[in-house]
Amino acid sequence: MSSYAMVDVRAITKKVSTQEGDLQLLHSISLQVAKGQSLAITGPSGSGKSTLLGLLAGLDTPTTGEIILAGESLTALDEDGRAKVRAESVGFVFQSFQLLPGLTALENVMLPLELKGASDARARAKIYLDKVGLAQRLHHYPQQLSGGEQQRVAIARAFVTKPNVLFADEPTGNLDSVTGEKIINLLFELNEKEGTTLILVTHEERLAQRCERRIQVSAGEITNKNDALLQEGAHL
Repeated sequence: MSSYAMVDVRAITKKVSTQEGDLQLLHSISLQVAKGQSLAITGPSGSGKSTLLGLLAGLDTPTTGEIILAGESLTALDEDGRAKVRAESVGFVFQSFQLLPGLTALENVMLPLELKGASDARARAKIYLDKVGLAQRLHHYPQQLSGGEQQRVAIARAFVTKPNVLFADEPTGNLDSVTGEKIINLLFELNEKEGTTLILVTHEERLAQRCERRIQVSAGEITNKNDALLQEGAHL
């Protein structure tokens, strides 16, 4: 892996089998992202954006090629190995929030810490809920929170483990424009303060423009090839 790349993607492809035969979702994609950079993945619906994001995060495996994340070759690991890398290095923010309805805001944020055996899970979760402006909503359940508040809980949960990389899939997709703007500001504020690499899929131009870099995906290929590699001078 390049010494300066937090994410190093080498000629990956993705095929799936259908009743009509094999379907090629991604075609020989190569990509590098430096530590602390923010990258927007844009493109039309069905272009392969979310498929690519899932591969980068180790949620799925490519058909061919290699993905190195935080120094670990995801493609050389089994599912248990990839799960370990995700637990240690990755945070997620989804369009649909993915909060557990039976847990309070505090318990949702504590969960990834508890799964790692952290003894200070409650204290750390409170700190991050305060950072996202929800110190007064610790004991509310998701159904008692607005969409924007639920997404803030999801962001606190993603950042609380101090991941090397945070992946976000349409993080403002279910929010009104005012709330979405607040969520965008919060993501980049935490990205800057925590030094977390931020890779997101979005249809929103205002969100894509906030990122340092952008790649466009169309029909499973990166169409702006020049931005797929780290800019000269980028480093850890």
